[in-house]
Amino acid sequence: MSQSLTTEALSFTKPFGIAEKEILNHDVESFLTNLVSQFSERRDTLLAEREIWKQKVDNGMLPDFISESDSIINSEWKVNPIPKDLQDRRVEITGPVDRKMVINALNANVKVFMADFEDSLAPTWDKVIDGQINLRDAVKGTISYTNEQGKCYQLKASPAVLIARVRGLHLPEKHVLWQGKPIPGCLFDFALYFYHNYKTLQAKGSGPYFYIPKLQTWQEAKWWSDVFHFTEKRFGLASGTIKATVLIETLPAVFQMEEILFHMKEHIVGLNCGRWDYIFSYIKTLKNYPDRVLPDRQGITMTQPFLSAYSRLLIQTCHKRGAFAMGGMSAFIPSRSAEQNGVILQKVFEDKELEATNGHDGTWIAHPGLAETVLSAFDAVLGERANQLDVQRHEKITAEMLLAPCEGERTATGMRANIRVAVQYIEAWISGNGCVPIYGLMEDAATAEISRTSIWQWIRHQKPLSDGQIVTKALFRNMLKEELEVIRQEVGDTRFEQGRFKEAATLMDNITTQDELVDFLTLPGYQLLN
Repeated sequence: MSQSLTTEALSFTKPFGIAEKEILNHDVESFLTNLVSQFSERRDTLLAEREIWKQKVDNGMLPDFISESDSIINSEWKVNPIPKDLQDRRVEITGPVDRKMVINALNANVKVFMADFEDSLAPTWDKVIDGQINLRDAVKGTISYTNEQGKCYQLKASPAVLIARVRGLHLPEKHVLWQGKPIPGCLFDFALYFYHNYKTLQAKGSGPYFYIPKLQTWQEAKWWSDVFHFTEKRFGLASGTIKATVLIETLPAVFQMEEILFHMKEHIVGLNCGRWDYIFSYIKTLKNYPDRVLPDRQGITMTQPFLSAYSRLLIQTCHKRGAFAMGGMSAFIPSRSAEQNGVILQKVFEDKELEATNGHDGTWIAHPGLAETVLSAFDAVLGERANQLDVQRHEKITAEMLLAPCEGERTATGMRANIRVAVQYIEAWISGNGCVPIYGLMEDAATAEISRTSIWQWIRHQKPLSDGQIVTKALFRNMLKEELEVIRQEVGDTRFEQGRFKEAATLMDNITTQDELVDFLTLPGYQLLN
């Protein structure tokens, strides 16, 4: 290992117990300090550049492709070869990093488990530290879990391939300070997972694989590429040892997919259609445009023109450059009712059949009960092939197609459903649970973001509902009060009083009625977490 850089030490706001001492030893701290001192300032600059771009769009500049990188687009190049154990990714399951979830997900009938430190995790200090221990034990093959009834969960012989999703660039880790400021949460997640697992993973014929969320520009992708190169050099590894899949889940990023692939070409293996966050980003980016206001969340499916164009362009761009084009999340949860379950599985099958037919190489599910259905949809299209890199699309996808307004109704029923989902999700999140089944869907931060930003935009433009009511702050607050009582009836008085529903409703009110749209609910929410 090369000599460490000389930098200020990190400081920790939490006392170290057994878990911290196990996972945050001197060598890890040294590596993390190197990363933070080398890359934090650039990360802050990138976040500031997001704000400058946002102001331009708010003031009338619609997002578009960037012409200055024509030389990249018009030249011949491919991403580096994809490792053998990532060649077949037709079904991936996602979920948080708690111990039982990690075991069940790795044992599911899927190709990959994306262990999530981001949208499905409420990042309390204990959960983040425990999550790193759980993944280390999973990589070693020693992970087990015994529940209160004495049932023991252990890994099967050949578990799914593990990919860790780190936090987005915008999220801090407030419990670790450098020069008196919280460090980037993504560097904390990356450093710990890489350090503790790269040797074991390589010995098994795998490697340190990551999912990178919320990128907006190729400059942000280049930042990650530099983090990877720095790490490989520091640990004496070949360039390209670290592999990443990037989520295209922001509207600005869809216009720079080719540039993102180019600037990460040694490390990137694919792009993923993060559909729920993408819808949220569409609302957030175009919030000042009255002709781009979305309808009820329930009507925004992948058959909507702007989402279909996004999916098709991602496939075309990835396959042109030898990278995988991953499909989006199915948030459905199987039902105990056989009749209802049949309806759910048919919807899931049709959604995944469309992705596979379009040319996606794989897709996401949130529940192992969907694995067989989704596998069958992809198997029918892929046959003996491990992926669909051979499928080339040559259609012209324009900026107008990607920004197309979305048809559909805005209803009081839809608005009330948004309120109930968002309040229940926020309550769970600030209580430390970032992945919650609500009304038959596995909700994470992205779906709650759609719920609250939709209402904010309806208020902003005083849009009418289908029954003629104009959406105002007063109407929203009245509905919020009424729906809070509905939630109380649904969960019961005891659960309601013991929970944090009133705090959640207050936060929902604040972020929905402020004149300036709050970028991410997880930022004010994080202040309410331990």
